[in-house]
Order: sequence, then structure tokens, then C-alpha cells
Amino acid sequence: MDPRNVIIIGSGPAGFTAATYTARANLNPLLYAGLEWGGQLQTTTDVENYPGFPGGVQGPEMMELFRKQAERFGAEVVAENITKVDLAERPFKVWAGEDMQLAKAIIISTGAEYRKLGIPGEVEFSGHGVSYCATCDGFFFRDAETVVVGGGDTAIEEALFLTRFGRSVTVIHRRDELRASKIMQQRAFDNPKIDFVWDTVLDEVVGETHKLSSIKLRNVKTDERTERAVGGLFIAIGHDPATKVFEGQVEMDDAGYIVVRDGSLTSVEGVFAGGDCVDHVYRQAVTAAGMGCMAAIDTERWLESQTHH
Repeated sequence: MDPRNVIIIGSGPAGFTAATYTARANLNPLLYAGLEWGGQLQTTTDVENYPGFPGGVQGPEMMELFRKQAERFGAEVVAENITKVDLAERPFKVWAGEDMQLAKAIIISTGAEYRKLGIPGEVEFSGHGVSYCATCDGFFFRDAETVVVGGGDTAIEEALFLTRFGRSVTVIHRRDELRASKIMQQRAFDNPKIDFVWDTVLDEVVGETHKLSSIKLRNVKTDERTERAVGGLFIAIGHDPATKVFEGQVEMDDAGYIVVRDGSLTSVEGVFAGGDCVDHVYRQAVTAAGMGCMAAIDTERWLESQTHH
């Protein structure tokens, strides 16, 4: 079996951009898109901040366009999940179930997932009042009463961002103090638009015909239950990078994000990475696409250097 020039694992903006660039460089990439291809944008309704779409675009429609563009230049897209990799020696080995492929180079773009609360109504109203990204969706909640769940830096950043749009922002946290850095806490406490509900968890998201209307709350100390009308609910309890299959194969940080240097190179020569499996700071479709481009160009140059050895 001849090794492929490059195998791309993951199919969000980073993966498809990497596929488009490597395909145009005549590297005939094979992209494992996964069974649920398209990344977080597949569950995003309106994308209004991606350049080139002045009228906005639906997330799934956008990913369909990304895919068509990659395939137009000859990328092979397979809708299967990777179950195992062996990056100990080249050519690298990649398994999807029983099927094994060899690769001279690999681009990892498996993304990340928002942590969910796992409560009734959360999935049903996702994109219809429930959001996991204030930067992406805050604009839709002008003059609304919004709620942020969480107590870390991400939650406080989201709350501060939402004060630009919403009438009020309430931070709901299951403990009686925040985990966020002191400077972020102070900014939130000083902002007249933000108030706090302590020692409280969400039990249910309530609404009708695709529109969130209220949330059911429970105080963890007193067990008192209340219901609160809200216009928008932002869940900011963190992200988990989708990198489990690479554990012990490439260097990761404590949270499981893949560590890169010199652009997109991982700790294994010939293995590159980009998008939300690397980036826990920006987490935008446009930055993921940019990192996919970087990984593709780095891969192309690295493969070129190998042929001259």
C-alpha cells in the first residue's frame, strides 16, 4: 500500500481549508470528516461574522460550501471517524475501524466541543435562545435579559461582552465565589449591568416552538426552586478538545489541547495541527480556517523538503 501524501483528520473550517490548500498543491489529500462532519458550525444557526457573507449564512450551509470547494480541487472526503493512529514512525498509520491508511504527513483539525450542562431543553433550544458563544451570538440579543452560566474567565468574558447588547446580564454560578482571575472578577463586579446568583444550578430550559422563554433554577444549599424569564442563555462552562485518539502520540497541554510551534508543527515531525484542537483563545471559524491554511502550507513545504533529502 502506497502512503498518501497527507491525511487530514477533522472537518470543520480548519480541516476543509487545509484540504483545499493541499489539494490545490496537487497533494491529493484524504480527509476523514467523521460521522458528524462540519464541526461546531453544523449546530450553529446564523453565522454573521465570517468575512464574505454580508447577509449572514447558516452554519451547515457554510460547511457544505467549504466541503464542495475542497472536493472541487480533488480532496477525497470520507465520512468516518478515526479510531486509532500510530505516529511513532513514518509513514504514519491511521485507522477508521478495520480500514488502515498510511500517510507521509498528517494534519490534525479535530476541533473542540462546548461542554454542556446535560439538562432538559438544552439541546432542543440550542440556536434558539441557548448559545455557547457570546462573541458569535451576542448581537442577536439586543435589549434582552441574558443569563450566563459559569464562574471561570470564559463566563466572565462572555458576561462583560454581553453588556454591550443586553439590557441586563445575570451570572449564575453553582458556588459562592468565582474561579475567574481577580482582574476579570473586579471588572464584572464593577459593571452595573451584571448581577450574580450564587450557589445555584440550572435544572431545565423552558420554551415553546423553538424559542427559549425561561429557565428553572435550584439553590444547591437550600434546595429552593425558582423559574426565571430570560431572552438568552449563554452556557460558558468550558470546552473539551477532541484529541483523545492522539493521547500519548503528540504533546498536549494539561487541558488536552495539542501544542504547536513554528506555526503548526506538533511535537512529531510531519504531523501538523490547527483549529480549535490547538486554539483555546479565539475559537472562531475564521481563525480556525486561517490555522488550517497555515497547517497546509507547512505540510506542503515539509513534504517538499523530504524529497530533497
